[in-house]
Amino acid sequence: STNLLIPAATFIRQVRSITQMYAPPQINRWTAEALVALQEAAEDYLIGLFSDSMLCAIHARRVTLMRKDFELARR
Repeated sequence: STNLLIPAATFIRQVRSITQMYAPPQINRWTAEALVALQEAAEDYLIGLFSDSMLCAIHARRVTLMRKDFELARR
């Protein structure tokens, strides 16, 4: 579907807290389009990671995802 999986308010709050930690103090504003694009990219990455991890688990003849599946998929 085209619906986002992570709630928007939670994601925006997390982005702003990360921005406050790492960005210079004068950078503190985000446009709505930038936040949506960032959320879509993050969710796309996570879905790909979960898909690849599931393939690793299936290859090992398991149905349960394990940490080693994620580590192998990230490599």
